[in-house]
Amino acid sequence: MELKWMECRVLSIQSHVVRGYVGNKSATFPLQVLGFEVDSINSVQFSNHTGYAHWKGQVLTAEELNVLYEGIKLNNVNHYDYVLTGYSRDTSFLEMVVDIVQELKKANSKLVYVCDPVMGDHGAMYVPENLLPVYRDKVVPVADILTPNQFEAELLTGRKINTEEDAIEVMDLLHQMGPETVVLTSSNLPSKHGDQFLVALGSQKIGKIHSQKIRMEIPKVDAVFVGTGDLFAAMLLAWTHHHPKDLKTACEKTVSVMHHVIKRTISYANEMAGPGKRPSPAQLELRMVQSKADIENPAIAVEAMVL
Repeated sequence: MELKWMECRVLSIQSHVVRGYVGNKSATFPLQVLGFEVDSINSVQFSNHTGYAHWKGQVLTAEELNVLYEGIKLNNVNHYDYVLTGYSRDTSFLEMVVDIVQELKKANSKLVYVCDPVMGDHGAMYVPENLLPVYRDKVVPVADILTPNQFEAELLTGRKINTEEDAIEVMDLLHQMGPETVVLTSSNLPSKHGDQFLVALGSQKIGKIHSQKIRMEIPKVDAVFVGTGDLFAAMLLAWTHHHPKDLKTACEKTVSVMHHVIKRTISYANEMAGPGKRPSPAQLELRMVQSKADIENPAIAVEAMVL
């Protein structure tokens, strides 16, 4: 007999695309491969991601999100271990997500909310500016695991990051706002290995005052991928579940999955594009299904340093 308590269920509220890998398409398969039950609510349904020349589709409103959640609730199957959210463009939709998370946390005090506060990158916001106060004042306080990039972490705390010390301070400020695990998925900090590497940092609270802090040097890839942030947040959910008190191992496995998927994707894309040609968005879609073995058991490609 299968033991019910072993089942781990994730409510993932993200974008859906017919073709390719972004949002729920990026998160669902890897989580399922790692043994999670994934219930998806598609915040949008598009033909493909918006990096293509053309895209068409529908957007779910806050009211429609509520209707779907009400259906789940009426059947009394609104018990979740995790909630996962990513890109959103709408304040009322985000506020509805917060209401749902709060209600699910009442039903299960151990629920973990993994939030990627997608707002922008490289100093520019690509969502409406009125989302910032909603993230800062409503979403982040109910989040348990937060995966901002440097720019998003700066927006949320109102502090600039110029040094590793600044980054540590910003992560501690984010802890004070709510989440007990914070991973800065990318930064502009200089890498000890030179400019071909990207620095990521993580912090996990241990008890009231202590935290484990780590630093990772991740090899850069010369291409624009879509859906990698969604994969990152999903894998961090999975690996922190398997290594709850060990952020170092969780991050190593998460970043290693990313490394293998991206490597497989770039070599496929370059092969399809042909010599000297830049791959198209269609050719750069993540090679997710082909990476099943790497997702299940990633060879450690990047080591984390404990600070």
